[in-house]
Amino acid sequence: MRRYLWQVVLGASLVAVSAVVYALHFVIFRDAAHLVDYFLIDLGFMPLEVLFVTLIISGLLTQREKRATMRKLNMVIGAFFSEVGTEMLRLLSSFDLDVGKTCSDLAVGGRWDENQFSKSAQTVRSCDFRLDSRAGDIVYLRDFLLQRREFLLRLLENPNLLEHTRFTDLLWAVLHLAEELKARANLLNLPQADYAHISADMERAYVQLLASWLAYMDHLRVDYPYLFSLAVRTNPFDPNASPEFK
Repeated sequence: MRRYLWQVVLGASLVAVSAVVYALHFVIFRDAAHLVDYFLIDLGFMPLEVLFVTLIISGLLTQREKRATMRKLNMVIGAFFSEVGTEMLRLLSSFDLDVGKTCSDLAVGGRWDENQFSKSAQTVRSCDFRLDSRAGDIVYLRDFLLQRREFLLRLLENPNLLEHTRFTDLLWAVLHLAEELKARANLLNLPQADYAHISADMERAYVQLLASWLAYMDHLRVDYPYLFSLAVRTNPFDPNASPEFK
């Protein structure tokens, strides 16, 4: 109740001020009819004022705050892909049994537009990726993730992530995969069921990484063309990619 005490006091004070002003008006002009007329007119406009203030102005301010939050969040996402995401995509693609098709679908080029990104995102959502945890260097993948575990945990502490559940889910999927790999003493001699379980964890992280990577690349294309150029030249799905201009 104490939390709302200041609101009650403020509301009562405003009502009291309004009553005093109306009382002064009556004392000075002695015109009750005009006072009632003015009050009713003002009361009639009140719903329109509420509509304008709460729905229009408040909506515009909310959108502005949301855009500012998303800009900050995209900086966090950029740091993630710079430190972890891009290399992890390259590593996980070595476990992808259909990596050739994946690379052809995700060969992002400098001339890609919104439609191409949208089509690729739809492909990622509808594709049934098959990863085999025995197809690549699982020990190196574990070491890579454990070296960056603290960085991933610090990202989760960012309050802006509350506005982006998809990226939060991605971080949890990556951290879960890291924990699964860390929990096993010998990754090279596991039961078949264990390899199948790790493969499923890889697929979950892989799909979420791909979706977030495409969204981030599209963001760079629109807002930061110079960063988009570098991202295209270091595309983990382009075997001929090189940061150097040729």
